[in-house]
This record gives sequence, C-alpha cells and structure tokens, in this order.
Amino acid sequence: MKGGYAVKATGWQASQSEIALLVAARHRDPFALLGSHGVAEGWVIRAFVPHAERVAAVSVRGEEILELEPRADGFFEGLLIAQTARPRYRLRAANAGGAWEFDDPYAFAPVLGAIDEHLLVEGTHRKLHERLGAQLRTHENVAGVHFAVWAPHAQRVSVVGDFNRWDGRTHQMRKRVDSGLWEIFAPGLAAGTVYKFEIVGRDGELLPLKADPLGFGAERRPSTASVVARTDDFVWHDAEYLQRRRSVDARRAPMSIYEVHLGSWRRRDDGDFLSYDELAEQLLAYVADLGFTHIELLPINEHPLDASWGYQPIGLFAPTARFGDAHGFARFVDRAHALGLGVILDWVPAHFPTDIHGLAQFDGTALYEHADPRRGFHPDWNTAIYDFGRREVANFLHANALYWLGRFHVDALRVDAVASMLYLDYSRKAGEWLPNPDGSNDNRDAVAFLRQFNTLVYAEQPGALTIAEESTAWAGVSQPVHAGGLGFGFKWNMGWMHDTLDYFSLDPVHRKYHHDKLTFGLLYAFSENFVLPLSHDEVVHGKGSIIAKMPGDEWQRFANARALYATMWAHPGKKLLFMGQEFGQTREWNFDTGLEWWLTRYPLHAGLQALIRDLNRACREIPALHARDCEAEGFQWIVVDDAEQSVFAWLRRGGEGAAPVAVVCNLTPVPRHGYRIGLPQAGRWRELLNTDAGGYGGSGMGNFGGIGAVATASHGFPASAEVTLPPLAVVYFQLENSGGGSR
Repeated sequence: MKGGYAVKATGWQASQSEIALLVAARHRDPFALLGSHGVAEGWVIRAFVPHAERVAAVSVRGEEILELEPRADGFFEGLLIAQTARPRYRLRAANAGGAWEFDDPYAFAPVLGAIDEHLLVEGTHRKLHERLGAQLRTHENVAGVHFAVWAPHAQRVSVVGDFNRWDGRTHQMRKRVDSGLWEIFAPGLAAGTVYKFEIVGRDGELLPLKADPLGFGAERRPSTASVVARTDDFVWHDAEYLQRRRSVDARRAPMSIYEVHLGSWRRRDDGDFLSYDELAEQLLAYVADLGFTHIELLPINEHPLDASWGYQPIGLFAPTARFGDAHGFARFVDRAHALGLGVILDWVPAHFPTDIHGLAQFDGTALYEHADPRRGFHPDWNTAIYDFGRREVANFLHANALYWLGRFHVDALRVDAVASMLYLDYSRKAGEWLPNPDGSNDNRDAVAFLRQFNTLVYAEQPGALTIAEESTAWAGVSQPVHAGGLGFGFKWNMGWMHDTLDYFSLDPVHRKYHHDKLTFGLLYAFSENFVLPLSHDEVVHGKGSIIAKMPGDEWQRFANARALYATMWAHPGKKLLFMGQEFGQTREWNFDTGLEWWLTRYPLHAGLQALIRDLNRACREIPALHARDCEAEGFQWIVVDDAEQSVFAWLRRGGEGAAPVAVVCNLTPVPRHGYRIGLPQAGRWRELLNTDAGGYGGSGMGNFGGIGAVATASHGFPASAEVTLPPLAVVYFQLENSGGGSR
C-alpha cells in the first residue's frame, strides 16, 4: 500500500531501519543513502523532502524522468532501469500548497579533498578561509553555498536556516572520517543566507545550535546566527600604499597610534552606531588631520556583548555587524590607506566566551578549549582558553590572523593579554593550575603558538606588524624567534605607563620625592621594541580620564596633561593614545555613548588637541624623534638628577645627518629662568615646541623662538645654553644648520 508507505523492500530499496534513522536524523552516513546510487538494475534515486506529498526527479530542462515512491514521511525513492551513466537530475516536489523545484544537495560530489584533510590534521592549512565556513561557489555547474565545519566527535552535523525551516534533517552533512570535517554543497543558496550548525554530540545529545567558527558574516546582536557573505571580491586601491609599507623598517619609522572603540567614538543622533562608511568619512579624516600614523581598533570580530568591548569574540572571521558588512569594513581599510593611515586590529587568541552558540564544547567535547579547566578556563573573565597544543586549534587561529592581514589588508595585529597566555599560573592560586612535568609555570604550548604566529605573519605578509600587550618581564617578547624571542615586532611598555601616570598624578610639591619614576624606565627602554600606551584600560573602571588624573586647578590639570603628552612624544618608543584624551575628555570612557565632542569648543580643550597635532607633525617630520626609538644611541640624558626642582632634560638623536633635539621638562608650577643645560654643539637651537604656548592654552612664557648655545661645557657636553623653563611645561629645541656634524 503506497498510501501507508508499506511497499515491500526489494534489493535496491532502502531498509526500513535505515529510513527510520535518516528521518530521525541519526543516520551515520546520509550521503550513502540519499542521492543517486548505482545498483544492478540501474540507478536508484532517494530524497528526503519533509512536507512533500509527491516527489519526482526531473531533467535539467524540467522534463519528468522518474516519479519517486513514498516510503516514510518525507522519504521517497525510485529506480531508473537500464540507466548506465549517473543521472543528472533535479527534484520537483508538491503538496496541497503547491509545487516547487530544486537541486538535491545529495546529488553532488564532495568539494574538499585529501589535501585539505591532511593540512588540517597536520596544522598547516593556512587557507582555511578558502575551504571551510560558507563558500559561495559554482559546483558541477550549479550555483550555491558549500558549507564545511570541523567537528570530529559529532555523530551528526546539519546546516540549518530559514532556507530549510531550521530542520536539521534536510541538510545532514557528509563526514570526512580521517579529519573530522563535515561538508555539504547546498545548491541555490546565496549571499545573505542566515544559518547555524545543528550538532549531535558524541553521546547522542542534541547540542544548542552553533554559529560557524569560520563564518564571514553574522547577524547583529542580539541575534546570533552566521550569515553567508563573500569577502574575496573587494576591489582595492591601495597597491601603492602596500608596496611602500613593505620597504619600511617600522622600528625606525614614525608611529603614533590613535586607539579607538568604534561603537563609542561618535554616535548618530538617534544613538545608533555609525556605519563603517560613516566612520571612514568622519573618523579617518579626523585621525589623519591630527597627524597620527596609525589607527588601532578595539576588536571588531563579531561579539555578543557590547560591554566586552569586543574582547570576548565569537565570530573570529566576521567583522561585527554593528557597523555594517565585510565590504564596508574593507572600504574603511582602503580609505585609511588612501589617507596614509595604517590599520591595527586588536586580536584576541588568549580566551573566548562560553556562550552556547560559540566555540565552547563545540561538538559536545572540549574541542577548541583545553579539556582540563586548570588550563582551559580563565578565572578572571569566566571564559575558555584555547588548547594551543592542539594542531587544528593553533591552525585555526593562525589562519585567522593571516585572513585579516591578507584579505582585509590590515597592517598590524595587536595581541591582547599575552601575559595570560605565557604563564600557566596566571591569576591562579596554588592548586588551581597544572604545572609542567618539571614544576615550571611557562605555558610551552602557548609559547610555541606565538612564535609560529609571528613567524607566519612576517613570512607571509611583508610589511605587516605584530604588537604584544605583555605586562610582565618575560624576556625577548620583541626579539626574533631565531634568537630565542617570541618574535613580536613591538611590545606595550606597561611599566612606563604605570610609572608615568603615577608621577603625573602627584601634586608637584611631592614630585621631587618620586623623581625615579621618570628615570627608571630608561634602564630598560631598549630591552624591547616598545610602544608607550595610554590606552582604554587607563580611563575606565573608576580610573578617571587623563585630565581627571592630573592635580591642581583646571589650568594646572591641562598644563600637566600637555607636559605629559610632550614628555611621552619625546620619550624613546612609539606612541599610543586612546580616543578622547587628545582633547581632554573630562569623564572616563563610557562604551555606551559617544565622546564629549562639545568640549572642543573651549580653548583649553582645543589647545590640547592642537598640541597633539603638532606633536604628531614633529614626530613624523623630525628623525631625532622617531628614527632611534628602539636603540640606545637615540637617547642621552642631559639633566637626570635635579629632583629638587623636578627638572629633566635629555637629547634625542636620529642617526647620521639628523639634527638632534634637546627636551627640557619643568614639572612644577615654578618658572625657571636662566636654567643651564649642556648641549652637544654650540650654535642656534630653535624652540621647536613649547607646551606653555598661548595657542595650546598656556601662559605664553618661552625663549623667543630659540636659544644660543656657547662653547661652555656643562653636564658632560662641550657646549651649553641658558633657557627659560615655563611652569608645568616641556620645551623642545632643535639644532639648526647642524650639517650632520652631531647625531
């Protein structure tokens, strides 16, 4: 009886037990059952089409070639007798609501090959983004989407979405047993398709739906599905910029970084986010006008929680949908390069959130995270920690880094929380961590992962940089891997940041007792290639803004801030300033709202902003202020021991032929007249910059444009000059007409 699906099975027909497993979405190999299969009598075609009452196989021209018989709800099969070649067919289904026609996903051969499996298992597949995830492609002359995901312990994986009513029975994927990869080609799907993976775990449990680990697009929160997107077809206009980038030695080039949280730099009038295109127009023009060389973005990988600022990412391959799509982000980078700005992304391999749609327990097991919670769970952030020793996991992260640098032309990755990766006992008490067999606490898997990461970036992306946020005394963070280092290009100088902010937060009357806070850092300033960061972390969680940290009345707070920035820009190391601090934001950073732009109407705030512009110009144009940032020959103390008057002076040198710059800091409100400093050469020294200038909001005290150095020895130098030191101010002097005689 056909109506009751009681057709007696013959040799070519599927058994009732196999059909029952398929309909229950528990069949171990649906591709062995569905689709077309050669049998002695010809070719059998089987299809599973829920809600269909009739299903027929039709030719590509729409001619019916075989009506399939129903065997169970949604399961149909039929036999093409005496057919020799594999039939090329489509399916036509009908029910009381009408008819529809489609290509059968089980009629297509695999897309992945043995090389993909081998490279993944070996941990050397650098092009995962070209093979896994949701790939728009034409396969066997049919357009659609190829889905592939790694879930080695799963019993079943299906791709689900609006296109199949989120029914995990209809697009059950093919498992590649040797690698744990699952794949299916879904004909007819296009960009914009919303999807997730439905996974049955090793023990048969149905897991919460999972977003695609390699999804190139995502829904805007609070929705959490992945979105099919093309990211390989953007037309770039930055070839000249990239070529120029390859020729630069970043250690000897100017680098001043504007750190930005895209969601709170500025908001629309209705409170919503600006788009990538709006940010490209407004933010990038602003940053370029201020003279910064780079813009650093807090993580823009897709993340579910605004309050994480992006540091708990779910979609590592997807630019967050808060600001638009992947093409919008590509246009943002392209525009930055047109303005001469490098783009740095914060990249987070140190941990990931345990949201149920993410990577945690992805296939029902600790797949991406370390299985032992003493190594796989982060107590500070209640997040999971990657298993860096697993080749496939390290491969996933390495491929992700190369994806952002290659596909989106990003210039650098700043790696967050490196210290938490390097130490097994990071933020853990005794008994809460798992030591190495010899009792040591270094995370050797993480060290190997970071070294390989840096080796790959510098080998495969010429001109790109890596930067470590590393807060301990781990040796060789920015030293080459072949010399025993971790291989980063730069390291954040957290010691300088803490000491400097501590010093400037003191009432000037007490600074003479803490003179070493500004001198100690020079003992290690050249042990790494440093970036000096005044980052977002210093202006949140009750720490107040930079202006709020400064002592004194309003005038003194701004004078101190100007002196702080001028000290920073003259100090060896590259510079980083978080948004809002360039104009003296008064409240601490709030990620839920835009900056206090109205403050720039007031002279003290506008003056601070003007100072940053001039500091950046000086940094870019004067080799002495950048060319030897990472080398001891670029710095020499002039006055290091005048604690009583809180005066510091030093010389910056830029190498052969570069005029030196003398920097003098008076960090009390008391003006100093006739203060003698030693200098390397007699002659005219131009007053290059004075933070007390009236245009910056200062009192206007200075040296009438320059000083004359005479051949009178002082401070160990053959020449010297008397200078006027304004209150709470920093003054730069540059030797004129040096002729290259003094470096």
